[in-house]
Amino acid sequence: MGRCDGRCTLVVICSLQLLAALQRQVFDFLGYQWAPILANFLHIMAVILGVFGTVQVRSRYLILYAVWLVVWVGWNSFIICFYLEVGHLSQNRDFLMTFNTSLHRSWWMENGPGCLVTTVPDSPLAPQDHHVITVSGCLLDYQYIEVVSSALQVFLALFGFVYACYVSKVFLDDEDSFDFIGGFDSYGYQPPQKSSHLQLQPLYTAG
Repeated sequence: MGRCDGRCTLVVICSLQLLAALQRQVFDFLGYQWAPILANFLHIMAVILGVFGTVQVRSRYLILYAVWLVVWVGWNSFIICFYLEVGHLSQNRDFLMTFNTSLHRSWWMENGPGCLVTTVPDSPLAPQDHHVITVSGCLLDYQYIEVVSSALQVFLALFGFVYACYVSKVFLDDEDSFDFIGGFDSYGYQPPQKSSHLQLQPLYTAG
């Protein structure tokens, strides 16, 4: 029963991770955030691998899933530091998220709750084929929305890592127990056979 609870809980965590990753992938596509898009894709593949390993009792898949979650926590921690401009990180370095292919930033910058976007006409700061905008009235700035989204990913990843380690250990213990029970065959063990009670009698012939 405990094993079932662990497996079921891990499947629920993976399902929540998939929903959160798909939601994030949509908004990253809208904002042309190519680096997060690539990371989200790899994360979705790893979570699917974790679900498959949990359902099919594959401890190796769960170990790979757990290793990826460590990388995923590191990536989301970087995003949190990036949007909060911790240390030498700056949001002005757009190439970190878009691979320097566009001037777009987070989709939430212009579409956050309560945000009012105003176009500045004929601005000398506008690059060719672009325009300058001002954003005001936001109830929550876009960088904090991104931070909350990344923090949610870290929260789910930590729970997923703990349960992946627990379930994979259960699977490995079961495999070791199975190998021990069936290990006698490898040594050519044969069960004892019943001895025959038939006795041979000498045969006499008339001379």
